Amino acid sequence: MQKITTFLTFNDQAEEAVNLYTFLFKNSNITKTIRYGEGGHLPEGTVMSIIFQLEGQGFMALNGGPYFSFSNGTSLFVHCDTQQEVDELWDKLSYGGEKGRCGWLKDKFGMSWQIIPAALGKYLHSEDAEKAKRAMNAMMQMGKIDIEAISLAYHGQEMYQP
Repeated sequence: MQKITTFLTFNDQAEEAVNLYTFLFKNSNITKTIRYGEGGHLPEGTVMSIIFQLEGQGFMALNGGPYFSFSNGTSLFVHCDTQQEVDELWDKLSYGGEKGRCGWLKDKFGMSWQIIPAALGKYLHSEDAEKAKRAMNAMMQMGKIDIEAISLAYHGQEMYQP
């Protein structure tokens, strides 16, 4: 068992959320589901908690009622290898939620995500400050990150137009 586990508290949508997350990410599974019994906080049979993995990283989810909510100060940062992966995760995780800027979104459960292509770091952390600045300026205008548009801006060939 990993020493530190991310713990997500939902109102009453933990099962739906975990099913979506484990469907979207490869190498993911539900390890254990515990349901409320008679006289529990939520109706008998409702999920109390779920232990699951996304891409090998352990998580726990709890249906804790309306006393807890997610904050923008905490997000799940997803490194994506391709634009196709960015596009797919962006579309599926933002469905019913909110699309933000610079790769940030909130899913329909209120969880904040950052859907970030691995290539972005190469452009933003370049030793050429002018190129890095052009890439940053392009990114700041985007919702979903567009790798090709960032690359074009970086190389000074075209600035991103939203």
